[in-house]
Amino acid sequence: MAFDDSGVRMVTRRAMGAEMLDADTELALARAWRDEHDEKALHRLVNAYMRLAIAMAAKYRRYGAPMPDLIQEAGVGLMKAAEKFDPDRGVRFSTYAVWWIKASIQDYVMRNWSMVRTGSTSSQKALFFNLRRVRARLEREAGAAGEVLDGQRLREMISVEVGVPLRDVEMMDARLSGSDFSLNAQQAGEEGREWLETLEDDTPQAAETVARDADLARVRGWLAEALGSLSPRERLIIVERKLRDEPRTLESLGQELGLSKERIRQLEAQALTKLRKRLESMTGAAAEMLTSA
Repeated sequence: MAFDDSGVRMVTRRAMGAEMLDADTELALARAWRDEHDEKALHRLVNAYMRLAIAMAAKYRRYGAPMPDLIQEAGVGLMKAAEKFDPDRGVRFSTYAVWWIKASIQDYVMRNWSMVRTGSTSSQKALFFNLRRVRARLEREAGAAGEVLDGQRLREMISVEVGVPLRDVEMMDARLSGSDFSLNAQQAGEEGREWLETLEDDTPQAAETVARDADLARVRGWLAEALGSLSPRERLIIVERKLRDEPRTLESLGQELGLSKERIRQLEAQALTKLRKRLESMTGAAAEMLTSA
Protein backbone atom coordinates (compact mmCIF):
# COMPACT_ATOMS: atom_id res chain seq x y z
CA MET A 1 0.00 0.00 0.00
CA ALA A 2 1.36 3.43 -0.95
CA PHE A 3 1.94 6.04 1.72
CA ASP A 4 2.85 9.74 1.74
CA ASP A 5 5.64 11.72 3.42
CA SER A 6 3.87 11.61 6.78
CA GLY A 7 3.73 7.85 6.38
CA VAL A 8 7.47 7.82 5.72
CA ARG A 9 8.11 9.69 8.94
CA MET A 10 5.86 7.34 10.89
CA VAL A 11 7.53 4.23 9.44
CA THR A 12 10.97 5.69 10.09
CA ARG A 13 10.17 6.53 13.72
CA ARG A 14 8.78 3.06 14.26
CA ALA A 15 11.86 1.47 12.69
CA MET A 16 14.24 3.56 14.77
CA GLY A 17 12.41 2.44 17.92
CA ALA A 18 12.49 -1.26 17.09
CA GLU A 19 14.53 -3.65 19.20
CA MET A 20 18.12 -4.58 18.39
CA LEU A 21 18.46 -8.33 18.10
CA ASP A 22 21.47 -10.25 19.36
CA ALA A 23 22.71 -13.22 17.34
CA ASP A 24 21.01 -15.86 19.49
CA THR A 25 17.60 -14.15 19.43
CA GLU A 26 17.85 -13.59 15.68
CA LEU A 27 18.70 -17.26 15.17
CA ALA A 28 15.77 -18.42 17.31
CA LEU A 29 13.33 -16.16 15.43
CA ALA A 30 14.58 -17.28 12.02
CA ARG A 31 14.22 -20.94 12.98
CA ALA A 32 10.74 -20.37 14.40
CA TRP A 33 9.65 -18.85 11.10
CA ARG A 34 11.32 -21.48 8.93
CA ASP A 35 10.29 -24.53 10.92
CA GLU A 36 6.96 -23.51 12.43
CA HIS A 37 5.79 -20.65 10.17
CA ASP A 38 5.51 -18.51 13.29
CA GLU A 39 4.29 -15.16 11.90
CA LYS A 40 5.01 -13.34 15.17
CA ALA A 41 8.64 -14.41 14.88
CA LEU A 42 8.70 -13.21 11.25
CA HIS A 43 7.25 -9.80 12.12
CA ARG A 44 9.69 -9.36 14.98
CA LEU A 45 12.63 -10.28 12.74
CA VAL A 46 11.55 -8.00 9.90
CA ASN A 47 10.69 -5.07 12.17
CA ALA A 48 14.09 -5.26 13.82
CA TYR A 49 15.82 -4.75 10.49
CA MET A 50 13.44 -2.27 8.89
CA ARG A 51 15.84 0.51 9.89
CA LEU A 52 18.46 -1.17 7.70
CA ALA A 53 16.01 -1.25 4.78
CA ILE A 54 15.15 2.45 5.20
CA ALA A 55 18.82 3.44 5.40
CA MET A 56 19.55 1.57 2.17
CA ALA A 57 16.49 3.06 0.45
CA ALA A 58 17.69 6.58 1.29
CA LYS A 59 20.91 6.02 -0.69
CA TYR A 60 18.92 5.72 -3.91
CA ARG A 61 16.99 9.00 -3.66
CA ARG A 62 19.45 10.61 -6.09
CA TYR A 63 17.91 8.54 -8.88
CA GLY A 64 14.70 10.55 -8.58
CA ALA A 65 12.46 7.84 -7.15
CA PRO A 66 9.98 8.85 -4.40
CA MET A 67 11.18 7.89 -0.92
CA PRO A 68 7.88 6.16 -0.03
CA ASP A 69 8.26 3.88 -3.05
CA LEU A 70 11.90 3.16 -2.25
CA ILE A 71 10.99 2.19 1.32
CA GLN A 72 8.24 -0.10 0.09
CA GLU A 73 10.63 -1.83 -2.31
CA ALA A 74 13.22 -2.14 0.45
CA GLY A 75 10.55 -3.75 2.62
CA VAL A 76 9.75 -6.20 -0.18
CA GLY A 77 13.41 -7.16 -0.36
CA LEU A 78 13.54 -7.59 3.40
CA MET A 79 10.53 -9.92 3.33
CA LYS A 80 12.10 -11.97 0.53
CA ALA A 81 15.27 -12.27 2.58
CA ALA A 82 13.29 -13.53 5.59
CA GLU A 83 11.48 -16.03 3.38
CA LYS A 84 14.68 -17.50 1.93
CA PHE A 85 17.07 -17.17 4.89
CA ASP A 86 18.65 -20.38 6.19
CA PRO A 87 19.60 -19.81 9.84
CA ASP A 88 21.82 -22.90 9.90
CA ARG A 89 24.39 -21.54 7.45
CA GLY A 90 26.19 -19.43 10.08
CA VAL A 91 25.46 -16.04 8.49
CA ARG A 92 23.77 -13.14 10.29
CA PHE A 93 20.38 -12.24 8.87
CA SER A 94 21.40 -8.60 8.40
CA THR A 95 24.31 -9.65 6.18
CA TYR A 96 22.04 -11.86 4.09
CA ALA A 97 19.22 -9.30 3.90
CA VAL A 98 21.45 -6.56 2.47
CA TRP A 99 21.68 -8.37 -0.89
CA TRP A 100 17.91 -8.85 -1.22
CA ILE A 101 17.09 -5.30 -0.16
CA LYS A 102 19.61 -3.85 -2.60
CA ALA A 103 18.36 -6.07 -5.46
CA SER A 104 14.74 -5.09 -4.86
CA ILE A 105 15.50 -1.36 -4.76
CA GLN A 106 17.72 -1.48 -7.83
CA ASP A 107 15.14 -3.41 -9.83
CA TYR A 108 12.53 -0.77 -8.95
CA VAL A 109 14.82 2.14 -9.85
CA MET A 110 15.69 0.60 -13.21
CA ARG A 111 12.05 -0.22 -14.00
CA ASN A 112 11.04 3.37 -13.39
CA TRP A 113 14.06 5.25 -14.70
CA SER A 114 12.67 5.61 -18.19
CA MET A 115 9.59 4.80 -20.22
CA VAL A 116 11.96 2.63 -22.26
CA ARG A 117 13.19 -0.22 -20.08
CA THR A 118 16.84 0.31 -19.18
CA GLY A 119 17.66 -3.37 -18.76
CA SER A 120 17.99 -5.88 -15.96
CA THR A 121 20.97 -8.13 -16.71
CA SER A 122 23.86 -8.19 -14.25
CA SER A 123 26.10 -6.15 -16.60
CA GLN A 124 23.36 -3.58 -17.21
CA LYS A 125 22.77 -3.22 -13.48
CA ALA A 126 26.47 -2.81 -12.83
CA LEU A 127 26.64 -0.09 -15.47
CA PHE A 128 23.47 1.71 -14.46
CA PHE A 129 24.56 2.15 -10.85
CA ASN A 130 28.33 2.59 -11.42
CA LEU A 131 28.89 4.18 -14.84
CA ARG A 132 28.77 7.81 -13.74
CA ARG A 133 30.84 7.20 -10.62
CA VAL A 134 33.50 5.26 -12.52
CA ARG A 135 33.53 7.83 -15.34
CA ALA A 136 34.03 10.70 -12.88
CA ARG A 137 36.90 8.89 -11.14
CA LEU A 138 38.67 8.01 -14.40
CA GLU A 139 38.33 11.59 -15.66
CA ARG A 140 39.61 12.91 -12.33
CA GLU A 141 42.63 10.60 -12.38
CA ALA A 142 43.37 11.45 -16.02
CA GLY A 143 43.15 15.17 -15.25
CA ALA A 144 45.55 14.79 -12.34
CA ALA A 145 48.01 13.10 -14.72
CA GLY A 146 47.57 15.83 -17.33
CA GLU A 147 45.74 13.55 -19.78
CA VAL A 148 42.58 14.23 -21.75
CA LEU A 149 40.40 11.20 -22.50
CA ASP A 150 38.17 11.21 -25.56
CA GLY A 151 34.76 9.57 -25.37
CA GLN A 152 35.79 6.28 -27.01
CA ARG A 153 38.87 5.81 -24.83
CA LEU A 154 36.85 6.62 -21.73
CA ARG A 155 34.19 4.05 -22.61
CA GLU A 156 36.87 1.43 -23.20
CA MET A 157 38.37 2.11 -19.77
CA ILE A 158 34.93 1.92 -18.15
CA SER A 159 34.36 -1.42 -19.87
CA VAL A 160 37.56 -2.81 -18.32
CA GLU A 161 36.92 -1.21 -14.94
CA VAL A 162 33.35 -2.51 -14.54
CA GLY A 163 34.07 -5.80 -16.31
CA VAL A 164 31.37 -5.61 -18.98
CA PRO A 165 31.47 -5.61 -22.81
CA LEU A 166 32.24 -2.30 -24.53
CA ARG A 167 28.96 -2.55 -26.47
CA ASP A 168 27.01 -2.58 -23.18
CA VAL A 169 28.86 0.55 -22.03
CA GLU A 170 28.03 2.36 -25.28
CA MET A 171 24.34 1.40 -25.07
CA MET A 172 23.96 2.37 -21.40
CA ASP A 173 25.83 5.62 -21.92
CA ALA A 174 23.43 6.56 -24.72
CA ARG A 175 20.40 5.69 -22.61
CA LEU A 176 21.52 7.60 -19.54
CA SER A 177 22.51 10.67 -21.53
CA GLY A 178 19.10 10.80 -23.25
CA SER A 179 15.69 11.59 -21.84
CA ASP A 180 12.06 10.71 -22.47
CA PHE A 181 9.90 13.14 -24.43
CA SER A 182 6.18 13.54 -24.74
CA LEU A 183 4.34 11.78 -27.55
CA ASN A 184 2.16 14.90 -27.67
CA ALA A 185 5.14 16.98 -28.79
CA GLN A 186 4.79 18.34 -32.32
CA GLN A 187 7.08 17.08 -35.09
CA ALA A 188 9.47 19.50 -36.72
CA GLY A 189 8.08 20.70 -40.04
CA GLU A 190 4.72 19.03 -39.43
CA GLU A 191 2.50 21.84 -38.22
CA GLY A 192 -0.05 20.60 -35.74
CA ARG A 193 0.95 16.94 -36.09
CA GLU A 194 1.99 15.15 -32.91
CA TRP A 195 4.30 12.14 -32.64
CA LEU A 196 1.37 10.19 -31.20
CA GLU A 197 -0.36 10.33 -34.59
CA THR A 198 2.47 8.36 -36.22
CA LEU A 199 2.03 5.31 -33.97
CA GLU A 200 0.34 2.31 -35.55
CA ASP A 201 -2.94 1.21 -33.98
CA ASP A 202 -2.22 -2.37 -32.90
CA THR A 203 -5.61 -3.04 -31.29
CA PRO A 204 -7.57 -5.96 -32.82
CA GLN A 205 -9.81 -5.04 -35.73
CA ALA A 206 -13.52 -5.90 -35.74
CA ALA A 207 -13.11 -9.05 -37.85
CA GLU A 208 -10.31 -10.32 -35.60
CA THR A 209 -12.38 -9.66 -32.48
CA VAL A 210 -15.41 -11.54 -33.81
CA ALA A 211 -13.28 -14.53 -34.86
CA ARG A 212 -11.47 -14.59 -31.54
CA ASP A 213 -14.71 -14.46 -29.54
CA ALA A 214 -16.15 -17.30 -31.61
CA ASP A 215 -13.04 -19.41 -31.03
CA LEU A 216 -13.14 -18.73 -27.29
CA ALA A 217 -16.80 -19.71 -27.11
CA ARG A 218 -16.06 -22.94 -28.97
CA VAL A 219 -13.16 -23.78 -26.64
CA ARG A 220 -15.28 -23.07 -23.57
CA GLY A 221 -17.94 -25.40 -24.90
CA TRP A 222 -15.41 -28.19 -25.46
CA LEU A 223 -13.95 -27.71 -22.01
CA ALA A 224 -17.34 -27.64 -20.27
CA GLU A 225 -18.40 -30.86 -21.99
CA ALA A 226 -15.10 -32.55 -21.18
CA LEU A 227 -15.31 -31.50 -17.52
CA GLY A 228 -18.80 -33.01 -17.41
CA SER A 229 -17.27 -36.42 -18.12
CA LEU A 230 -15.27 -36.30 -14.87
CA SER A 231 -16.42 -37.40 -11.44
CA PRO A 232 -17.32 -34.59 -8.99
CA ARG A 233 -14.07 -35.16 -7.09
CA GLU A 234 -11.93 -35.12 -10.25
CA ARG A 235 -13.74 -32.02 -11.51
CA LEU A 236 -13.10 -30.21 -8.22
CA ILE A 237 -9.39 -31.02 -8.38
CA ILE A 238 -9.03 -29.86 -12.00
CA VAL A 239 -10.96 -26.65 -11.42
CA GLU A 240 -9.03 -25.75 -8.27
CA ARG A 241 -5.62 -26.78 -9.62
CA LYS A 242 -5.81 -25.70 -13.27
CA LEU A 243 -8.58 -23.16 -13.78
CA ARG A 244 -8.05 -20.72 -10.91
CA ASP A 245 -5.97 -17.56 -11.12
CA GLU A 246 -4.27 -18.76 -7.93
CA PRO A 247 -4.20 -22.58 -7.99
CA ARG A 248 -4.74 -24.38 -4.71
CA THR A 249 -2.02 -26.58 -3.29
CA LEU A 250 -2.14 -30.37 -3.20
CA GLU A 251 -2.01 -30.13 0.57
CA SER A 252 -5.07 -27.88 0.93
CA LEU A 253 -7.13 -30.07 -1.40
CA GLY A 254 -5.98 -33.15 0.46
CA GLN A 255 -7.17 -31.65 3.73
CA GLU A 256 -10.56 -30.79 2.22
CA LEU A 257 -11.08 -34.24 0.69
CA GLY A 258 -9.43 -36.25 3.45
CA LEU A 259 -6.70 -37.57 1.15
CA SER A 260 -2.91 -37.47 1.04
CA LYS A 261 -1.02 -35.06 -1.23
CA GLU A 262 0.21 -38.00 -3.29
CA ARG A 263 -3.34 -39.29 -3.80
CA ILE A 264 -4.46 -35.83 -4.96
CA ARG A 265 -1.54 -35.79 -7.41
CA GLN A 266 -2.60 -39.20 -8.76
CA LEU A 267 -6.22 -38.10 -9.16
CA GLU A 268 -5.13 -34.93 -10.93
CA ALA A 269 -3.02 -36.89 -13.44
CA GLN A 270 -5.89 -39.34 -13.95
CA ALA A 271 -8.38 -36.56 -14.56
CA LEU A 272 -6.08 -34.78 -17.03
CA THR A 273 -5.73 -38.01 -18.99
CA LYS A 274 -9.53 -38.36 -19.14
CA LEU A 275 -9.87 -34.73 -20.25
CA ARG A 276 -7.33 -35.19 -23.03
CA LYS A 277 -9.03 -38.31 -24.37
CA ARG A 278 -12.45 -36.67 -24.22
CA LEU A 279 -11.24 -33.55 -26.04
CA GLU A 280 -9.48 -35.65 -28.67
CA SER A 281 -12.69 -37.51 -29.36
CA MET A 282 -14.50 -34.20 -29.89
CA THR A 283 -11.96 -32.06 -31.71
CA GLY A 284 -9.10 -34.18 -32.99
CA ALA A 285 -5.97 -32.18 -33.68
CA ALA A 286 -7.40 -29.05 -32.06
CA ALA A 287 -7.64 -30.90 -28.76
CA GLU A 288 -3.95 -31.80 -28.90
CA MET A 289 -3.10 -28.14 -29.31
CA LEU A 290 -5.39 -27.17 -26.42
CA THR A 291 -4.17 -29.79 -23.93
CA SER A 292 -0.48 -29.24 -24.73
CA ALA A 293 -0.71 -25.50 -24.24
